[in-house]
Parts: sequence; structure tokens; C-alpha cells
Amino acid sequence: MTAETDKDREGAAEAAALDKVTDLVPEKQLDEGKVREAMADMAAAQKANKEAQRKREKELAAVKVKRADIELICREFEIEDRLAERRLRECNANVVEALKSFL
Repeated sequence: MTAETDKDREGAAEAAALDKVTDLVPEKQLDEGKVREAMADMAAAQKANKEAQRKREKELAAVKVKRADIELICREFEIEDRLAERRLRECNANVVEALKSFL
């Protein structure tokens, strides 16, 4: 009988060792309330970000730019009109500042 008990002990020790190796990361239960709160926070942050972008686009649209300035930037840096216009608006229609920003 001692041979069988030794085998049982040995088997139990091997099983315990295997459990230790395979269960490196303990399972965690998710708190449903925390998950919902995190999702709500993410949605609120995304909404705030979209609102800020919309506000920024409205501010940029209000900046008046000259067609000649857009063409100058397009010629100097060989870029599309829309990119030149965007940069010019971001620089408050300051041509020198817009040109420097491309360097």
C-alpha cells in the first residue's frame, strides 16, 4: 500500500505544480458598475472631444484668407490648396507664420 500512497502523493504534487504553472494570472471578477462607469466616462470624453473639434473648426472657418496667399504657399511647397488654406487659417492668415510652419 505504501507504493500506491506514494504514487497518489506524487500525482497530487504534480497536479499542484501544474496548477501553479498554468494559473499564473488569477481570475478577476469584473464589477459591472465599474465597467458601466468607465464606459460612461469614455463616452463623455469622446463627446467633449468632438465638441472641441467642432468648435475649433468653427473658429478656423471664421478666419478670412486671401486666395493669393493660398496660391503662394501652394507654389512654394508644392502642396494642395486645401492643405495650404488649412495651415493659413491655423496661423490666423499670417502668411509668414504659415510659411515658417512648413519648414
